[in-house]
Amino acid sequence: MGARPVEIALLASVFVIAACGLVYELTAAALSSYLLGDSVLQFSTIIGTYLFAMGVGSWLSRYFERQLPAHFLRIELLVALVGGTLPAILFLANAWVPGAFRPLLYGLVMVVGALVGLEIPLVMRILKRNVQLKDLVSQVLTFDYLGALAVSIAFPLLLVPQLGMIRTGLLFGFMNAAVALWALWLFRHELRRVGVHALACLLTLAAIGAAFAGAERITTVAEDKFYQDRIVFSASSPYQRIVVTRGQLGHRLFLNGNLQFAERDEYRYHEALVHPVMAAQGAPKKVAVLGGGDGMAVREILKYPSVEQVTLVELDPNMTTLFSTHETLSALNGGALKSPKLKIVNTDAFQWLQQGRLGADDTFDVIVVDFPDPTNFAIGKLYTSAFYALLEKRLSASGYAVIQTTSPLVARRSFWTVATTIESVGLLATPYHAHVPSFGEWGFIIASRRPYRQPDALPDGLRFLTAKTLPLLFDFPKDMARVPTEVNRLSNQVLVTTYEQEWGKVVAH
Repeated sequence: MGARPVEIALLASVFVIAACGLVYELTAAALSSYLLGDSVLQFSTIIGTYLFAMGVGSWLSRYFERQLPAHFLRIELLVALVGGTLPAILFLANAWVPGAFRPLLYGLVMVVGALVGLEIPLVMRILKRNVQLKDLVSQVLTFDYLGALAVSIAFPLLLVPQLGMIRTGLLFGFMNAAVALWALWLFRHELRRVGVHALACLLTLAAIGAAFAGAERITTVAEDKFYQDRIVFSASSPYQRIVVTRGQLGHRLFLNGNLQFAERDEYRYHEALVHPVMAAQGAPKKVAVLGGGDGMAVREILKYPSVEQVTLVELDPNMTTLFSTHETLSALNGGALKSPKLKIVNTDAFQWLQQGRLGADDTFDVIVVDFPDPTNFAIGKLYTSAFYALLEKRLSASGYAVIQTTSPLVARRSFWTVATTIESVGLLATPYHAHVPSFGEWGFIIASRRPYRQPDALPDGLRFLTAKTLPLLFDFPKDMARVPTEVNRLSNQVLVTTYEQEWGKVVAH
């Protein structure tokens, strides 16, 4: 084979190995943010570790002097095996040996990063035989960056939603192994013991292929162990991992491993979230729900005959589709997501508030804010003063907003940080709490322009709240009483740090 075909083949390999390397980096960072929280911290430390390891690999490449094609082939097979199986190994470790997850995560990132750091220097030294240095550097870096660009777009939009983390890793591991097989063919006349190298390539491809075929089983084994109950539905979206289980507590919903509701007692949470503000408003006509894609809050809102329109703003369309089409899950919300009064908007709630016309038609009598807890900065922005300032503009003159606000017992400073932040934009903050067995003592805060007035009556058919017991929710014992806190701003996001500190102590014990 002539010099030009070899050059083209190797440059194409650069494109592939750059894409593969970035996939392994992204899967490690995404998995760590799913399982450890704080996406900014996890992505930052994983990327930093990975780049450092690549630097180590590049430095080590100086010690590879002879048989460069053979070294390149072996490194490709190692990257294929370690990088391709990285998501599967981490999923299994998290389920079976949770204490080993973090050291294993960074150990694998270091190994894969070092191997990837070896690849490009070796390719450049092989190409140096036929390409001038100035052309060599520009060509290799061009294909390297193009490969990274392709994956950075495909990873969140196509690969993870369609294949999931485990299959995505294995697919690109297969591609690394295919590059090794390609190198075997290109340099077959230079390699010693071609038969051994060929066998190694075939065994690696077979192993990755078998793992790909069994990826669903690997995921099931890992998640069954992690969640303990039987999994009845699981899916990965560009935004989160959605898992629904069924066990002694009935159905339970988990987002990125965090419990969102348990069928046995979710009525306590959702009645406490919705009815204090709906009943107090009097006769709400227009209601907005931010988050709450499971439809449980909408179910409670529709118990009020005065309601004419409900707007549900949920970022992840997979959530609203799941809880409106899955027969069992739709039954849990009473078919609320199929109501003709409901309008579903699948977008980021912050952007939705910013983009509104803010005319009379865009204000609401009640706004129910049912976001997950602020475990990372992406969610933390929805608890900032900037967000509540936008929320205030969407409230009608006599309107109420209610925000689910973590546990005032476990995360006391976090709870009162939200109250302080609401007050910083000129709204009154009225806190209350309820006991939900699956979560413990849980907190909520009402935001309004006028003082909150407790209602004299609640709708019939509630299982938890009554007009007589409702006032008890607004009484805070000494261990949950208010403490001084900072305002949570976009510029500081103190709530995320505070939340992790407080809940981290619970996990540690």
